[in-house]
Amino acid sequence: MARSVTKAVIPAAGLGTRFLPATKAQPKEMLPLVDKPAIQYVVEEAVAAGITDVLMITGRSKRSLEDHFDRSFELEYFLEQKGKTKELAEMRRIAEMVNIHYIRQGEPKGLGHAVSVAAQHVGDQPFAVLLGDDIMHQRAGVLTGMLETYERHQRSVVALKRVPRDEIASYGCAAAEAVEESVVRITDIVEKPEPSAAPSDLAVMGRYIITPAIFGLLEKQAPGKGGEIQLTDALKSLLATEGVLGYTFSEGRFDTGNKLDYLRATVELALEREDLGPQFREFLVQRLARP
Repeated sequence: MARSVTKAVIPAAGLGTRFLPATKAQPKEMLPLVDKPAIQYVVEEAVAAGITDVLMITGRSKRSLEDHFDRSFELEYFLEQKGKTKELAEMRRIAEMVNIHYIRQGEPKGLGHAVSVAAQHVGDQPFAVLLGDDIMHQRAGVLTGMLETYERHQRSVVALKRVPRDEIASYGCAAAEAVEESVVRITDIVEKPEPSAAPSDLAVMGRYIITPAIFGLLEKQAPGKGGEIQLTDALKSLLATEGVLGYTFSEGRFDTGNKLDYLRATVELALEREDLGPQFREFLVQRLARP
């Protein structure tokens, strides 16, 4: 049976202020994890889950995102002449793995506003939203699980993970009731609550499957937390009309907008590499043994 969700939206218009000065002249999404930019992991995750069409929401100084996923004939010619067939095949794979479209947000007005920019491209179809800061390891299978949940229930689905209460103010937060294994029915959702006011310890984790009804709600959505149009607030309105489900998971997520998590992701992904892992592991063992 053909899957009904074939489009994904990747908001990538943020300024990346948490990684200054590295992001002063390059997009935060292009910061490498080993030898691959973070945004490529996100696109590959979408493709592995069956997405065939990606709309990237960009902004000023984000041209390198487009260049990365485009053909580079000069580079391909050079690699071909040098007999670097493996590298040549990889460059062509990156350019051909999915249909990617680009649109500029204009100015950063919040995640809800970024998603609303995709209305014309998405049309009346359900779609996925993948935040570029959140890298999901393939072993977690988060997006695939969310898509399967949508197919069964035909409702919007939000990725949820339990976090310590003192960290909940950094995330959207949902109250929920169990439906089936890994699936809950969201009864309330708020953006970045204070720990004492948080409805639970379930945090929203940068992956969404959303019905097109969200666009009408975003049109009417007033600015919320931080003076921005919050997707969380529109999802709260969606609870009253269509309902929203949560897909819970416990491992495999890296927040590459956080410096410590960025380093952790780099180490873990490097250790898994056949060409780097054994030697890198040996280096870490020796380094940790030093006083």
